Amino acid sequence: MRMKTILNWLYENWMKGTPFLALYTFILIWLYVKDANYPLFLIWLQCSAYWLHEFEEYVCPGGFLDFFNRGPLGSTRGDKPLTKAGSFWINIPLMYVLLPLSGILSHFFGIDWGLWTAYYSTLNASAHVVMFFIFGRKYNPGLVASVLVNIPLGIYMIYYFLSNGLVSTEVNIVSIIVGIIAQASMMVYGFAYLVPTSKKEGYHRNVQNK
Repeated sequence: MRMKTILNWLYENWMKGTPFLALYTFILIWLYVKDANYPLFLIWLQCSAYWLHEFEEYVCPGGFLDFFNRGPLGSTRGDKPLTKAGSFWINIPLMYVLLPLSGILSHFFGIDWGLWTAYYSTLNASAHVVMFFIFGRKYNPGLVASVLVNIPLGIYMIYYFLSNGLVSTEVNIVSIIVGIIAQASMMVYGFAYLVPTSKKEGYHRNVQNK
């Protein structure tokens, strides 16, 4: 029962730490990493940028779950099929474990471990732009951070790494593949599992009839 209570609290509150994580991480890497190891700084900066992105999605103005359920997933409900619990288990392993882990591995074993984060961030942010055009050129939570932060930063990091010969062609190819897999895993979960779930449970509608 206690574990269930803790998890329910996390489902409701995990996103509230994003602005502080984004700010504090940025301050630390600006002070202690930027001048010492600029490529590593760019890798860690992807974490700050993505936590800022999630702040827009889930806190201010928030509303991403409602948008994503009613829009791309074609649900008649704003809280299903993608639930708060589902959002937690999608975001925590990727944004709170793998992204920081890439920064740690890049510090100890070389920056080859971090380039994929730029490809993933750029792809994920680009999806917000695509949704903007598909769904009536209307704002979706995460769009502003995507356009102003994630896409420019992701493209710049890729350009910086490649133009300065910091990674091999093989590492670049692997980074692209990992970035695509990370983004694709979220899409597969959404459209191969959640959409059939909403159809089965009776709250799916035709998105084109939106």
